[in-house]
Amino acid sequence: MAMLRAFIRAARMAAHTSRLAAGLPADEEVLLDVPDERLGPALVAAGRGEYAPAAKLLTTTREAAEWENRDRYATRLALFARSRDEWLREWQAASPHDPDALLVKAELAVSRGWESPARVELLREVGPLIAAAAEGDPRDPVPWRIALDQARGTNAGHTEFEQLWGEAVRRSPHHYGCHVAALRYLSAAWYGSHRECFDFAERAAQDALPGSLVQALPVRAAFAYLTEGGGAPVPRERLDAAAGLAIGVSATYGAGDAWPAEVRNLLTYVLVRLERWEDALEQLRAIGPYATSFPWDRVSDDPLGQFLELRDGVRLEVASGMPLHPRSERGGRARSGDH
Repeated sequence: MAMLRAFIRAARMAAHTSRLAAGLPADEEVLLDVPDERLGPALVAAGRGEYAPAAKLLTTTREAAEWENRDRYATRLALFARSRDEWLREWQAASPHDPDALLVKAELAVSRGWESPARVELLREVGPLIAAAAEGDPRDPVPWRIALDQARGTNAGHTEFEQLWGEAVRRSPHHYGCHVAALRYLSAAWYGSHRECFDFAERAAQDALPGSLVQALPVRAAFAYLTEGGGAPVPRERLDAAAGLAIGVSATYGAGDAWPAEVRNLLTYVLVRLERWEDALEQLRAIGPYATSFPWDRVSDDPLGQFLELRDGVRLEVASGMPLHPRSERGGRARSGDH
């Protein structure tokens, strides 16, 4: 009987897997962490050692109060500077008090500090850099997101965390990056618990603006629970509800939109862990060519390869659950002459 079940499963996969590839780009069309049309030229220029396009981009986001874009762009520019920072050093030399250069410098210093064995000491030394970035434009919430990341790495207590969180939300109550930084601090792996993490995420999602990525914050809490383990168990209903909220957020954006790509990649991971295969396949179609390092770099040294392998696996799981012989619209089994 077990052999028969295995044979039927294999037959279902063979019958349906290729059809389920509809709406999925070919493997060679999928790219990892693709910059948008504004960031791309700034990164290309930085590769040539030129900082002016990056400076103009961040100045534009600051003057227009595009805080979400500013956070993403500063993070990506700092990531680039970790391996090639000549352009950033030249920018700092030319404009030592430029709030945009200070922001990238602070983000770079924190990211480097996190990877050092002397993490706590190095991150504490970054404090003046973060303060200088915050003073550069008192409206800007991004330095406070950086400060929240720093606080997590320096073993800051809840009182200090609350003070930093208050400064962040006073500037931008619904800033996604600040919410993510706070959620990490409150996770069971750091200074909170799964319950605190979910409570915070669900409250934030309830208060978020329509279409805001903050509404998907509970799925990050679900990811933390599924990957960190330990602590009190979280009911399956709460995990499914978190995934449902994120599915709703994803549906407000068009398929193949780069903006919600990371949330969609994260949601797909959670759906796979929950064995919600059809929902996962729907998200993979929505992701299109925009794979993101997170969350796949948490489970593999080859995030793009992991993403592509998972796409195949999800299709196989969906195919194995479909009827071996599809039925016709008249309700009977489709005959070989039916079209």
